[in-house]
Amino acid sequence: MRNQLTGNSGLYHVARELSRRGWHVMPTVRNARGADLYAASDDESRVLPIQSKALSKRDPVPLGGSLDTLRSQWWVITINANSDSPTCYVLTLGEVKAAAHRGINGSGKVSYWLQPPKAYAAAEYEEAWHRLGTP
Repeated sequence: MRNQLTGNSGLYHVARELSRRGWHVMPTVRNARGADLYAASDDESRVLPIQSKALSKRDPVPLGGSLDTLRSQWWVITINANSDSPTCYVLTLGEVKAAAHRGINGSGKVSYWLQPPKAYAAAEYEEAWHRLGTP
């Protein structure tokens, strides 16, 4: 239950930040494949699919068992999502895939994740909302 609340805190923080910057934001159905949010310009000439990952602290970001299933072109990773001052990192899908760490558990199952701080908690991604462009 706590993980779901952390996810919600991060998702709605990202929606707030995008709205403050002029985007119309629509959350998608939770636990659906693909984007967690869509951000659209007023005339809908720009629509950005965004994957939101929220953490209660600076931890690795789980990506699943295959990088081929990752879809959203934009990723926002929020750390300290349950706090009064969360921090967001804005990355492209290409950056997420390039920085993904591959591991194999004891049963031989492959998994991928982003390791902080090198993979996502870098200065160039921190609160880098400008990377999304203007609505």
